[in-house]
Amino acid sequence: MKRSVFFQPADGWVGDLIPFEKDGEFWLFYLHEDRSDPKPGTSWSLVTTKDLTQFENHGVSLHHGSETDLDFNAYTGSVVDDGSGVHHLFYTGHNPRNLGADGTPLQLVMHATSTDGMRTWQKHPELTFGAPDGYETGDWRDPFVFLDPHRNQWRMLVAARHSTGPERRRGVIAQCVSQDLMTWEHTEPFWDPRRYITHECPDVFAWGDWWYMVYSEFSESFTTRYRMAKSPDGPWIVPPQDSIDGRAFYASKSAERDGRRFFFGWIATKEGNTDQGPWQWAGTMSVLEAHQNPDGTLGFSFADELVESFWEDVPVSLTSALPARLSAPDGYTAVISDEELPDQFYAKAVLDIAADTTECGLLLRSSHDGDHSYVLRLEPKRGRLVFDRWPRAITGDGQWQVSGDVPFDIELERPCDLTPGTHTLEVIVDGDTCVAVVDRQVALSARIYDHTTGRIGVFAGEGTVTVTELEIRQRTDN
Repeated sequence: MKRSVFFQPADGWVGDLIPFEKDGEFWLFYLHEDRSDPKPGTSWSLVTTKDLTQFENHGVSLHHGSETDLDFNAYTGSVVDDGSGVHHLFYTGHNPRNLGADGTPLQLVMHATSTDGMRTWQKHPELTFGAPDGYETGDWRDPFVFLDPHRNQWRMLVAARHSTGPERRRGVIAQCVSQDLMTWEHTEPFWDPRRYITHECPDVFAWGDWWYMVYSEFSESFTTRYRMAKSPDGPWIVPPQDSIDGRAFYASKSAERDGRRFFFGWIATKEGNTDQGPWQWAGTMSVLEAHQNPDGTLGFSFADELVESFWEDVPVSLTSALPARLSAPDGYTAVISDEELPDQFYAKAVLDIAADTTECGLLLRSSHDGDHSYVLRLEPKRGRLVFDRWPRAITGDGQWQVSGDVPFDIELERPCDLTPGTHTLEVIVDGDTCVAVVDRQVALSARIYDHTTGRIGVFAGEGTVTVTELEIRQRTDN
């Protein structure tokens, strides 16, 4: 049995990740999700990796508290090294039985330290603090701590909400400051756009001449976004493509190693393990590598280490006739492989897209005629990559009761530059998980449950595309 590409514990699911780089190894703390009923408390678990392809699961790292403790749920936070050999872990304490004045469960910033290299943690309940006046006490979470070299002080960002204002636009990244990591003083907000419900899992880092702020929002959409500025005090610029991925990839936070920056998040599962099921909280871990473009904006792709872990060629009939030109000026055409693909594979297609082409892309787990499949569709006229599937939902016997008026999986749309010329579409499929990347710039993750087997195909609609390269590889474990 091949090892999974995307880490998930055998006894649960991966929630919010808290990545930390130590001696060339990524320590990936995560919220361990258990979907039993009644739900147990939430702890931090730990998985480590050196190469981003093999993961060692260490189980629980920070234990949640008892049913009477403030941290029955130990939710998201951050870890920092104070330079003296002590690691400080800040996290969100939550207990559904611990209610605030408004009747909602309190969220509190809590603190733990380690003096043995993060093997064990000592909690400091006396250092716990909640939201100050002017903020909702039930939204005070995800503390992210970083050292500001310009101010020579520690800054803590907290996902919070103002206590007044339009209900869905009270979100704010609150801020506290400290000289010693032990005592914290509330100060002016770090970012206050009055735009979202809240900004979960804030993350801030410097890269070259730029500072970046990352957050996850669930207002108009449920995704991770970033902003950029020349200092950690802003003003923050909205890049043209400001999201890390689509709806399926959430709560992404980053860590740096050897000048490279990686974003760790989770790909959500769907209820009932079906394509039509609602999205759920937590899923499997996924990692994307960020690339800093000349203008400071970020592109996202697979890490080279991950791509190189697929090294055995999978021969398919399509590769024998390359380059292959597909042309349908006012119609649709597709070519489908004779062979079914393995359950786990990496595919790379180089597509030369002619001007005025409406659509082209890859069919995954396709039927022999291409009519039933998952679709990674490039739409040059609309400047986007979308994820689609056929057949779509059927709600009755009539033709009008097929979801043909839904143009694709609405949450799975990513803007990208598809000017005429050559573009590279990469995809990794592993069981029910699929991640696609365009031109090492744009990533799109999805779940694929209903079609479990099938072929690969290439298609063009209302235009012309020439497939100049197509390679498919799989892993062979030693």
